Amino acid sequence: MLLAHPAVLTDLVHQYEALEALHAEDGGPEARQRLDDLAYTLCITTGTRDVDAALLAARHRLPGARTDDDSVLPHG
Repeated sequence: MLLAHPAVLTDLVHQYEALEALHAEDGGPEARQRLDDLAYTLCITTGTRDVDAALLAARHRLPGARTDDDSVLPHG
């Protein structure tokens, strides 16, 4: 699998989080489409099928991510 450059992942994550924080899903059609496009691109660039998994995978690949990060492991 090809891996996106960390700078690209950082930009995608920041854009997605900014739109999500602004509740773009409740906004106009352009905002919802942009959020959907970012979610799709994150999934493609991380090899995942849903945006939550894509965000976790992207964050794990970003500079400064802990390689022993257990946040993606089930807790119980």
